[in-house]
Amino acid sequence: MNDNPPQKSRDTIIIRTSIIGIIVNILLSAFKATIGILTNSIAVTLDAVNNLSDALSSVVTIIGTKVAGKAPDKKHPLGYGRIEYLTTMIIAAIVLYAGITALTESVNKIINPTEADYSTVSLVIITAAILVKIVLGRYVKHMGEKVNSGSLIASGKDALFDAVLSASVLASALIFILWGLSLEAYVGVLISVFIIKSSIEMMKEALDDILGKRVEDDFTDSIKRTICEEESVSGAYDLILHSYGPDKIIGSVHIEIPGELTADEIDTMERRIAHRVLEKHGVLLAGIGVYSSGSEKDADVRTKVFGIVRSHEEVIEMHGFHLKDKSLHLDIIVDYDVKDREAVVGVIRKELTEAFPEYDLDIVLDIDI
Repeated sequence: MNDNPPQKSRDTIIIRTSIIGIIVNILLSAFKATIGILTNSIAVTLDAVNNLSDALSSVVTIIGTKVAGKAPDKKHPLGYGRIEYLTTMIIAAIVLYAGITALTESVNKIINPTEADYSTVSLVIITAAILVKIVLGRYVKHMGEKVNSGSLIASGKDALFDAVLSASVLASALIFILWGLSLEAYVGVLISVFIIKSSIEMMKEALDDILGKRVEDDFTDSIKRTICEEESVSGAYDLILHSYGPDKIIGSVHIEIPGELTADEIDTMERRIAHRVLEKHGVLLAGIGVYSSGSEKDADVRTKVFGIVRSHEEVIEMHGFHLKDKSLHLDIIVDYDVKDREAVVGVIRKELTEAFPEYDLDIVLDIDI
C-alpha cells in the first residue's frame, strides 16, 4: 500500500516545518551574532551566519514547494514536482556560499588574530543553541523522511551538523578560558570546510536526482515481485522508472507471458498489474510491454542458448528470448564494470552462431537499470 500522504497534506507539512525552521534559525542567528560581536569571537559570528543561511534555505524550500504543488497544465502535463530538486540545488549553493565566506573570514583571523572575551552568559546561550539545533534537526529530518522531501531531509541533516559545529565552538571557548589557548579561528576554518563539504554533497545528491540515478534495488525488486504475483507472468524485465517529483513516479516494464494468451486476456491482466503496483508502491505503470515465453518445442533451444550465455560471468541477466521462423532474438545485460561490454556480446554472438548456424541472431545489449 502507498503510505505517502496526499499532495495537499504533504505541502502543508513541508511549509509548516520550514516556517518553524525559519523562526528558530533567525532567533539563533540573532543571539549568536550578538554574542559574537560582544565577545569578539569569529567562530560564534560565523555560526550565526550559518544559522541565517539555514533560514534562507527554508524560505527557498517553501517557495519550491509552492511552485511544485501547482496543478499540471498543457505545457507541463506531468506537473511541477521536479522543481523540488532545483530548490535543493539552490539550498546547496546558499550553504556553499556561506562556507566559502566563513573560510575567508577564518583565514583572515588566523593572519590577523584578535582575542575573544567569553562570558558565562555567552557560554550558556551557545550550549542552549546546541540543544535547540539537535531537536530542530531531528524534527526536520523526521518530517522530511515522512513526506519524502529531499529539501527537508537536507535541512535536517544540516541542522544536526550545525549542532556538532556549535559544540566545537563551545569546546574552543572552554579551552581558551581554562588554558588561555585561542583556537577559535582554527575552529572557524574547520567549520567552513565542513560546511563546504556538506554543500557539495547536497548538490551532488540533487544533481543525481535531476540526471536520473539508479533506483534502489530493493524498491525495483519489490515492484517486480508484485508484478510476478500475477499467475501468467513468469518474469518482469526492463523496469524503467521516471521521477517527476518525490511522489510522482511513472514507469514501464516488460513482462514474460505465455504466447497463447488472447489480446483481451492480456489487456485485463495488464490493468490488474498496473492497479496493484500503484496501490502497493505508488508507481504508475504507463506502459507494459510483452515478451512471449515461447512454446514447448522451443524449450531445448532456449535451454542451450541460456546455458551458453550464463557461462559468461560478465552477464547479469538475459531475457526476451524469442524464436520465430529461423530468427532468434535475445536481450543481454552485461555488468557496467566490464570495460568493453560490446566485446562480451560479440563473443556470445560468435558462440551462439557456431552452436545454431541455422538461425539468424538478433542479440541486443540491454541497459542495466
